[in-house]
Amino acid sequence: MELLLLADPSPSKVRSYLADSTCFAASLDGTVVGIGVVRPIGEGAHELMNIAVRPTRQKAGYGTALLEWIIEHYRRLGTGRLEVGTGSFGYQLAFYQRQGFRVTRIERDFFVEHYPEPIIEDGIRHMDMLRLTLSYSGDSG
Repeated sequence: MELLLLADPSPSKVRSYLADSTCFAASLDGTVVGIGVVRPIGEGAHELMNIAVRPTRQKAGYGTALLEWIIEHYRRLGTGRLEVGTGSFGYQLAFYQRQGFRVTRIERDFFVEHYPEPIIEDGIRHMDMLRLTLSYSGDSG
């Protein structure tokens, strides 16, 4: 749970999606350094609910390697698309876009309405959530 809370600060939200999700781990010398959680959201679609890397191992490529592995895993399974929701600014937006995810919609005030405490990054409060999609057919929608 500790790693998952790095990417989603709400223990209740994390618990709510774990039961029907698949968890993936990245390990180094037998120690988990990263985790990803994906759940089905409909016919031919899955959502990356959470991806996080231990702070002492961040900026070393583990998150990218884990995301690339997850993307390829679902491509091999024949998934039509992989979606993710993230804040409207910050390093995580570029992280997903580098892997081919594209913004498909904005959920205004998502973080204000769904989290009891403000989520602050670089001194700015996250308010809106961007929904990004990676379409395996090459179509962004």
